[in-house]
Amino acid sequence: MKLSEIKNKLNPELYEIISKEFSELRPSQEKAIKAGLLEGKNLLVCSPTASGKTLIAEIAAMQNIMNGKGKAIYIVPLKALATEKFKDFKKKYPKIKTTLSIGDFDSDDSYLQNYDLIISTSEKMDSLIRHKAPWFKYVHTIIVDEVHLLNDVGRGPTLEILLTILRRLLRKSQIIALSATIGNPKELAKWLNANLVSDNWRPVKLKKGVYLDGEIEFPE
Repeated sequence: MKLSEIKNKLNPELYEIISKEFSELRPSQEKAIKAGLLEGKNLLVCSPTASGKTLIAEIAAMQNIMNGKGKAIYIVPLKALATEKFKDFKKKYPKIKTTLSIGDFDSDDSYLQNYDLIISTSEKMDSLIRHKAPWFKYVHTIIVDEVHLLNDVGRGPTLEILLTILRRLLRKSQIIALSATIGNPKELAKWLNANLVSDNWRPVKLKKGVYLDGEIEFPE
């Protein structure tokens, strides 16, 4: 699918920005569009690393922000990943008020009310919810990266509780959950009340081989 095919559905400013980098959507991105990405539907996107999942989340967040529907929160598992996402979005969308909330200090961080896109770890977001941050009512888009960590013994419970509370508090918000590996995608999609977007396309073909004495042998 050409990006130009959905030009009329995208915010003009958003289209101008992403069209500088992309002219054609990847398979998972096309499936997400057809699954209701631009109509506010919840999506669980399962596709390999580097297959274009981030752009799906990016379109959802920026479309809603630019159209004045509300803030977006981007939840990631690691502080380093949060910092990376923050730098990327700040550079690409300088007009969007983007901030990072990953500190260990337990508070409601009321200053976050002044920002459009808030990038945070699940533990920090859990803290913000428990302190009843007043700006939560303005959130319209919830992005959860590496959602398969729900199965992680250490971090899974926090993420599960966080998502449960967010779904209850923000019933009208759009949820975009992303992962490269999920063992039970249909069950998780049902729990999130989301449409499942699944694709196996990779930008580089994955091969298995055996390394021995400086050489790699690939089986036929």
